[in-house]
Amino acid sequence: MTGPIVSGKDPRFEKTLYKHVGQPNSWTLSYYLAHGGYQAIRKAIAQGQDWVIEEVKKSGLRGRGGAGFPTGLKWSFMPRNTGKQHYIVCNADESEPGSFKDRYLMEDDPHQLIEGMMIAGVAIQASKGYIYIRGEYRRAYDRLIAAIREAYAAGYLGQNVMGTGFSFDLYVHRGAGAYICGEETALMNSLEGLRANPRMKPPFPAQAGLWGMPTTINNVESLCSAVHIVQRGADWFASMGTEKSKGHKLFQVSGPFKRPGVYELPLGTTFRELLFDWAGGPTEPIQAIIPGGSSCPPLPWNDEILDTPMDYESISAKGSLLGTGGVIGIPASMSMVDAMWNVTRFYGHESCGKCTPCREGVSGWMVSLFEKIGTGQGQKGDVELLESMLDQIEGRSFCALADAACWPVRGSLKHFRHQFVEAVEQGRPVERLGSRWG
Repeated sequence: MTGPIVSGKDPRFEKTLYKHVGQPNSWTLSYYLAHGGYQAIRKAIAQGQDWVIEEVKKSGLRGRGGAGFPTGLKWSFMPRNTGKQHYIVCNADESEPGSFKDRYLMEDDPHQLIEGMMIAGVAIQASKGYIYIRGEYRRAYDRLIAAIREAYAAGYLGQNVMGTGFSFDLYVHRGAGAYICGEETALMNSLEGLRANPRMKPPFPAQAGLWGMPTTINNVESLCSAVHIVQRGADWFASMGTEKSKGHKLFQVSGPFKRPGVYELPLGTTFRELLFDWAGGPTEPIQAIIPGGSSCPPLPWNDEILDTPMDYESISAKGSLLGTGGVIGIPASMSMVDAMWNVTRFYGHESCGKCTPCREGVSGWMVSLFEKIGTGQGQKGDVELLESMLDQIEGRSFCALADAACWPVRGSLKHFRHQFVEAVEQGRPVERLGSRWG
């Protein structure tokens, strides 16, 4: 993976979230303090809850975990002065294939996340926070634990933080490798020691979340962004990006490119600039890109798509999603049938099995039908049957995991249907490259 690279085409932009990644000892408290650390939380405490929420609202920050919901608005949903314990939870599970930005932030800049959690604590009146981290992220976990210990020892965590009267305790919980824990209510169940099944909503977490108490859940990148918004101001953040997609974002590039990695760029940067100017261009012909992680519909590799701005509205208009910003290249040498078979197997394996559309539809019928088509045993009408399955599954499951399994397949059928038809008509197994890119 590459180090931090930023665009020089926008003079307003200076790398922020990613500037310490790869720097010696960047995960230590001494390094963080030497680079202005824990000044934003002082400002947040001094300005107060209302100011923090309004500043984040004005900035236009949208959740960087995939859904893109306005962060300040989410914070404002938390009921006030309830007399109950409020919790702020960081979703650091990052199990979406194609997404690996949060790992770098936690490994090389853990104090930034700690400070972001504290700022969110001010905004929602939370005195306790949990970081739910992907179990495989051992280095990130170790450095977070070390950073939290440093922060406690120096008075930046605990009771009466920095003598301000604000108190905040922070804990880290390791997941056990379940993709479903990226869904916020399943995450909360896992934190409580229960099976990681999604909960019925309503009630929403802000009303009854962790242990039945008011809870807000944010992504790592969202919380880290809040540090710079509080420190530099909403206008600074909103000056970057597009009219409706404000600020900068971490984009991830994987697949057959010369320089795969994480790139911090303003929202609205085109795919062409990301993939050619920064990722160095493809190493072999590409037929499709997935814009935001494996759950997003793939788009064909052509000039129209390459010149599309990477923001929420522009990508949606093309029929896909920005998601986590995990751009995956699918080479022309790989059958799209195999690519989607690979994706479907993943979602089938990761389904918690709670509801019928996901348990029977994705894990059962979709996986079986892909295996039938992919191994050369497809029959006339199987492509139509696959489309019918998508209609019966999408929008009918308990949470969004089944939708996430349907969207990439639906996008592939929209743009690459001929490959599915040929696989059935030719009656021979598709070339398997899943182990290479999956």
